[in-house]
Amino acid sequence: MAQQSYKDTLNLPRTDFPMKANLAQREPEMLARWDEMGLYARIIEANASKPPFILHDGPPYANGRIHHGHILNKILKDIIVKAKNMAGFRAEYVPGWDCHGLPIEHQVDKELGPRKTQMSTREIREACRAYADKYVDIQREEFRRLGVLGQWEDPYLTTEPGYEAAEVRELAKIAVAGGLYRGKKPVHWCWSCKTALAEAEVEYEPHASPSVYVKFPLARTQVKIEDRVPALKGKDVSIVIWTTTPWTLPANLAIALHPDLPYVAVEAAGEVYIVAEGLLERVAKDVGWEETRVVARFAGRDLEGLEAKRPWDNLGSFIVTGNHVTLEAGTGAVHTAPGHGQEDYEIGVARGLDILTPVDAAGRFTNDPHVRKDWQGLFVFDANAPIVDHMKRIGALLGLQTLEHSYPHCWRCKNPVIFRA
Repeated sequence: MAQQSYKDTLNLPRTDFPMKANLAQREPEMLARWDEMGLYARIIEANASKPPFILHDGPPYANGRIHHGHILNKILKDIIVKAKNMAGFRAEYVPGWDCHGLPIEHQVDKELGPRKTQMSTREIREACRAYADKYVDIQREEFRRLGVLGQWEDPYLTTEPGYEAAEVRELAKIAVAGGLYRGKKPVHWCWSCKTALAEAEVEYEPHASPSVYVKFPLARTQVKIEDRVPALKGKDVSIVIWTTTPWTLPANLAIALHPDLPYVAVEAAGEVYIVAEGLLERVAKDVGWEETRVVARFAGRDLEGLEAKRPWDNLGSFIVTGNHVTLEAGTGAVHTAPGHGQEDYEIGVARGLDILTPVDAAGRFTNDPHVRKDWQGLFVFDANAPIVDHMKRIGALLGLQTLEHSYPHCWRCKNPVIFRA
């Protein structure tokens, strides 16, 4: 007995309409008909007297063919615009493209290859503009192929002189109103691409960093440690910091403690050190202190305003307090370089510290007086080893390990980035 088809057991509708609808042929025909009848213009004309509904379209970059993200974005917007037009609004849709920026430059760089080094800035810009114009045309046809209705013949492009002029006018208004200032702010900086990165452009990848403990001796200035902690009278005391970026030490201007955390001064290996009480056991293990004796206990705020000395050049590093200090890692005494970290920057601004950044766009130390002569010109990651070696030679290095952790990388060149103001 022949096996019966499941199809024969179902009461299915009978129709001559092709099940696949011949979409490959019918869709272009439908779009051509819409163009011929000027459908979009007729819709807007019919709704001319109705209240407006405005959809501000965040423009895609003109740097390649459209992908599924573009398709989802444009179709959802098209649904909204068409629905509003049918609901009694005048919903015009003006598409646009972002024709500036690094995504386009990045693609052009790949196309030009070594030729770029022989080209002028003007020629490179012209190549970028030609690339953007090419993909505006390509993407426009691809979006129209999706059936999206809009003002495709007259979109907005960020490279249009009128568009750029409008930006300059608005910026001028802000300037006249006193809304502009020039200052420094730490950003993710790619030393390879020589550009800042937005948070969304940063990728996190495994990275090995040196993990170091360094002692900063407290200075015997007008305000002495015994003025705040009498039990330490007559003792030479150092405060211990921890960092995974030794290259930022030349930019150190302060050491941050938590105002409310308990800290201890301990005798270990013949010296007196200050660390957070909650981290003492971990620090002792990492730096090899076999025995410790607590000499005094006090809160972080008790040391605010004291001055420590940077052990490699004896420049001042002031003790400040901040709620960003935690007991998750380190010593509870945070090495603070206002030009190389967001929290450090905020502390620096609040305390009136210089936003010191002795590192150039290529990630190399400048000839700033805060940087030792033999470190000037070094690439910062290459400088880690000589800085650590110097700390060891002068007796300031208490511990050295390697830390494997997640670290920000540039999405374009895949190199680890730095924080730079």
